[in-house]
Amino acid sequence: MAWVESVSPSFRARHESDQTDDAARVLESLERTREHLDELFPRTVADVTVVLHPRGTLLALAHPLLPAARLLVAPAARRYLVGWAGSRELHALAPSALAERASGVPGSQEMLALTTDALYARIVIAANNPALPPPYTPARAARALRWAWLFEGAAQFLGGQTPYARPAIARRLREGSRPDFPPSLRDASLLGGSVLDLLAREEGIAAVVRLVSRLQPAGPRESLVQAFRGRPLDRTADAWRSHLGRPVAGSR
Repeated sequence: MAWVESVSPSFRARHESDQTDDAARVLESLERTREHLDELFPRTVADVTVVLHPRGTLLALAHPLLPAARLLVAPAARRYLVGWAGSRELHALAPSALAERASGVPGSQEMLALTTDALYARIVIAANNPALPPPYTPARAARALRWAWLFEGAAQFLGGQTPYARPAIARRLREGSRPDFPPSLRDASLLGGSVLDLLAREEGIAAVVRLVSRLQPAGPRESLVQAFRGRPLDRTADAWRSHLGRPVAGSR
């Protein structure tokens, strides 16, 4: 199958020729996400290339660390790790492959369909907070691991995936022990967005933007104390665990 290119004002997509309609929908969604993020952040990023891979094997060849990364997260989150972001390039499964990967529970297909939006949010966050990747320098990668709940959760929340994560979160809560707060590396990609959703509910979306735009020197735990206006971390943890059982507000 020949590869072709589709273009929108801020993005271009490389995809197989039979994926033209799907690529157009991906680009339209990305343009909406860019408009939304442009209202929140001082800068967004244009001229981004999106590579839509028809099969997981091709995505793994493009980014060999992705299969290994899936082993680091809770089983409930693994089906949603289907892409990778560079500074101006996104790699993800094509929509048809994402639909095949979705489970039968509500929200799974919708969450997967927003994969490229979440990856683009990661690029915008890095453009406004150069302490985080991409690009993946050793120092930035180390900070992404230390702040994994923020790094992963901000992309999920700002990319619009968090409202659809509830069934996967419910599976995680059934299958595992009580999650740490803030979420551990293993839980960051699934539960991190719920931390930011709670912050948006209590303090507003501007508080989320402040939190993701600058890493506090005192570290992740103290950053949450400050974000929630000095509330002790254990009290915020209790509020968060209660929040996991409620519908989420989402970033938009």
